[in-house]
Amino acid sequence: MKTIHIFILFVVVAVLQLFVPAKMILDREDVLKTGITYKFKTRPVDPNDPFRGKYITLNYEMNSAKTNDSIWKRGETIFVYLENDSLGYAKVHSVSKEKKDIDRDYVETKVRWNYGNSNTVNFELPFDRFYMEETKAKPAEDIYRKYNRRRDTLNQTYALVAIKNGKAVLKDVYINDKPIAYYLEIEDEN
Repeated sequence: MKTIHIFILFVVVAVLQLFVPAKMILDREDVLKTGITYKFKTRPVDPNDPFRGKYITLNYEMNSAKTNDSIWKRGETIFVYLENDSLGYAKVHSVSKEKKDIDRDYVETKVRWNYGNSNTVNFELPFDRFYMEETKAKPAEDIYRKYNRRRDTLNQTYALVAIKNGKAVLKDVYINDKPIAYYLEIEDEN
C-alpha cells in the first residue's frame, strides 16, 4: 500500500516537472506565432553567460521616453506601449506605471533610471540577449560589431521581436534586412 502511494507521488512529480517547462516553451511559441512583430534598432556589445551559453548582448536605441510623470523608481515595473515609426521600427507611444486598457502592444519592463525633473524615464527592454551556438557566437559578434559601427542608412542592425500581451520573444538579429546567420554562412564560405 505504501509503495503505491510513493509511486503515485513519483508520477505526479514527474508530470509536473514535464508540464512546467513544456508550458514555458508553448507560451513562447504562441508569442512567436501569433504575436505582432516589431523591429528594434540596436547598438553593439557582447559577453557570455557560463550557465546559458554564448550570446550577443543587444542595446537598443529605444531605451527612454518622455512622460508627464517625473517620479520613477529604479527597478519599478512599467509598461511601454509601442507603435511603428515611418521606417517600420518600433518606437514608444507611451509609458505607464499601470497597465492601461488600450488597444496597443506593450512590453512589461523595469525602470533603469530617470533624469530628475526632465520627465524622461530610461528603461531596460527584456530581450537583450540573442543566444547562439557556441562556435558561431564569436564570429556573429564580430560581424554584428562591424556593421553596427557604421551608423548610416546603408548599414542597419535591428532585432526582430514578437510581442503579445506584454510578453516579448526575440526572433532574430538582422543586418541590412538579412538574418545574422546569412553573414555567418558567407564568412564560412570564405
